[in-house]
Amino acid sequence: MSAHARTTCYVHRCWVHQCISDPLHVLVVTGHRWCRRCDRTVDVEIDETFPGSVELSCDGCGVPPDTVANREVLFACRTSLVAMHGGEVSTLYVVPDD
Repeated sequence: MSAHARTTCYVHRCWVHQCISDPLHVLVVTGHRWCRRCDRTVDVEIDETFPGSVELSCDGCGVPPDTVANREVLFACRTSLVAMHGGEVSTLYVVPDD
């Protein structure tokens, strides 16, 4: 599964919205967290207070990047926030009770 189609991060072992600002999640080739207009990293602002919000911004050109890749980032973070606030527990790292 694509890292940007998940609600949890397999590298950082947390909700996606909690670690999306890490430089590891900038993918220049695919355009995830990248502004093609000015070739800069896109900043992610997360507000975890209910209901939560996610915004992408570029310090270079000042225009929020609207690409398929960056929409995937927004969707993954928003889904992660909803899951966190909805009380859904990720089953990705659940250890069996055996």
